[in-house]
Amino acid sequence: MEILNAFQYALSPYPMLWILIGVASGIFVGAIPGLGGGMLMALTVPLTFSMDSTHAILLLMGMHVGSVSGGLISATLLKMPGTPSAMMTTLDGYPMAQKGQPGKALSLGIGASLFGGIVSGIFLLALAPPLSSFAHKFGPWEYFTMVLMALVLIASITQGSMLKGLMAATLGLLAAMPGLNESDGQLRLTYGFEAMDDGFNLLPVLLGIFVMSQIIKDALQINKKGVSVVMKKGERIFPKFQEWKKHTVNILRSSCIGTWVGILPGIGASISSMVSYGIAKTFSKTPEKFGTGHEEGIVAAESANNANAGGALIPLITIGIPGAPVDAILLGAMIMHQIQPGPLLFETNGPLVWSLMTGYLVANLVMFLIMVFSARFLAKVVTINRAYLIPIVFAFCLIGAYGPSNRMFDVWVVLGFGVLGYFLDRAKFPLGPFVIGYVLAGIMESELRSGLQMSEGSFAPMITRPIAGSFTVIAIAFLAYSIYQEWRSRTRVSSEDLSID
Repeated sequence: MEILNAFQYALSPYPMLWILIGVASGIFVGAIPGLGGGMLMALTVPLTFSMDSTHAILLLMGMHVGSVSGGLISATLLKMPGTPSAMMTTLDGYPMAQKGQPGKALSLGIGASLFGGIVSGIFLLALAPPLSSFAHKFGPWEYFTMVLMALVLIASITQGSMLKGLMAATLGLLAAMPGLNESDGQLRLTYGFEAMDDGFNLLPVLLGIFVMSQIIKDALQINKKGVSVVMKKGERIFPKFQEWKKHTVNILRSSCIGTWVGILPGIGASISSMVSYGIAKTFSKTPEKFGTGHEEGIVAAESANNANAGGALIPLITIGIPGAPVDAILLGAMIMHQIQPGPLLFETNGPLVWSLMTGYLVANLVMFLIMVFSARFLAKVVTINRAYLIPIVFAFCLIGAYGPSNRMFDVWVVLGFGVLGYFLDRAKFPLGPFVIGYVLAGIMESELRSGLQMSEGSFAPMITRPIAGSFTVIAIAFLAYSIYQEWRSRTRVSSEDLSID
């Protein structure tokens, strides 16, 4: 009954309007290389303060859905993924477009995006309520070890060095330390600056890491351009139903992979698309065609990265852990609207959580319709010179930081974290672990203190309590496996170097 009421609410005029605005703006921004859903969402959060909380969350979620799908436009036509999740789409989307079939490449990507979103939406509706009920059994040690496991998972599965992932997560935790310690009411790490008494506010940090760092990066690469493929007039975009029969197994497999990878905290859509692309190639009868403009490659990549968005909402709703870096922004927005994701969300904000889940399915249908009917317009949008966009985004970024608290300090925080984010990116430190570490620091510290008070200072419950012990074992196992993998890769490289010499 709740699902029917939630669908009725999501399809009513005002919620539908905000979903439509969110999806359309997300597609537009996602299609432009250099911009992305995280940037758009971070810029929009300040504008939602006076909105109804449900409308605000539906707007931001629509932006997330739209931006993930919009990235395939520039990936197909420019060989420049509009979002990192569309990276694998370039491998077959652009070669197919070069062969004179850009319309077919886009139609495959758009259709796969819709199916991936629907499959993950079904999993979301089916899994979120029982997982939320299971999470009622969690105590302080379960929450602490779960956050610890999430940080290790993020660091160990992140692209690049596992050590760099852990260091980035640690930096995020440290960035959340300054200010008032809620446990004992004492100020810490403020160094005598009154502006630091409240610490670094969430919104300026998100704007700095996600938006300002990208502005700096784009400004230094302002002349970088892709080779555009021109769409012909009258070329068909709407996918034919008959074309999808042969891709049924690939779509279902890739959508399930994307959903389940999305459930793992902090991994992101780019990893799910890589995994599904590799598995699709393994099971394909013609693996040699992958990377040459093959339909199976486009379908696998796009269905997985869109399914990932729905999968990432499951841990966010049920236990309050963002399943992807962009979901950290959604978590921050919920907290700013006095909504605390977690086991009690179904009880305290039942209508909101059901509206969010059904709104996700509606957003995917809206995305499909907008993409089909505006693909030709978006094909022109991707060629907009970023030199015109950067100053506008820069101004909105500073206004968004200053507006909520009217503090110039927050503007300096944006600039400072923007520079930090740029240099972390230059040094190949992933930004996802940093952001999630920062967002989860408060939960991690408070639950650890509560657990130590209950156990009189003993860390033994991390092992002796069944659920907490399971999380601890998983964290240690992933950490050990990642260290082993890095040791093997370095040993292999060293042996190859010796053989060359």
